[in-house]
Amino acid sequence: MALDIKICGLKTDEALAAALDNGASHVGFIFFAKSPRYIHPNDAGRLRAAARGRAAAVAVTVDADDAFLDEIVTAMAPDMLQLHGAESPERVTEVKARYQLPVMKALSLRAADDLTAMAPYRGIADRFLLDAKPPKGSDLPGGNGVTFDWRILSGLDAGLDYMLSGGLNAGNVGEAMAIANPPGLDISSGVESAPGVKDVRLIAEFFAAVRAARKNRAA
Repeated sequence: MALDIKICGLKTDEALAAALDNGASHVGFIFFAKSPRYIHPNDAGRLRAAARGRAAAVAVTVDADDAFLDEIVTAMAPDMLQLHGAESPERVTEVKARYQLPVMKALSLRAADDLTAMAPYRGIADRFLLDAKPPKGSDLPGGNGVTFDWRILSGLDAGLDYMLSGGLNAGNVGEAMAIANPPGLDISSGVESAPGVKDVRLIAEFFAAVRAARKNRAA
């Protein structure tokens, strides 16, 4: 089974090249002003052009209004929109209809009960991103470098399309894959040397760890 891997929060040519050269299936660009990974839509559009035909480009927004989404879609022409705020199922439906693009809805988890939040979005969101709840005091809905108990995902439907996110890095991704067996992985802070600063060595190490984990499972 193919495993999708998204490197999120890209801002530089060097980091994008590292993601693509190591085999990322998705590359993410964050349009949330409070994030150290924020990128202007025009800059994302330039980087996105280099990824065309090699990886799906994902525009990550947080409770963005139509005007900002219009700007992003026009400048970047993403393959997918990721809604990482408190967007309702109705809002997801509106966004899909307006842009005719698939939507990945992010949900924050801490305990098994949090999984019930998926129910209203089923059949509406094209994919889920399951992230850890942000720590107290954080202004960021994601990219906080914290994990959650992956064991709560063991009861999910086998066919549920989602990406696992939240605190992943080369040191723990093998364990996460063994416990949750997710169809996709999303990483941002785990391949950074400082907030918002992607490290090409850490990107390569992450992919190497994923390959090793898959090889071990196959054996």
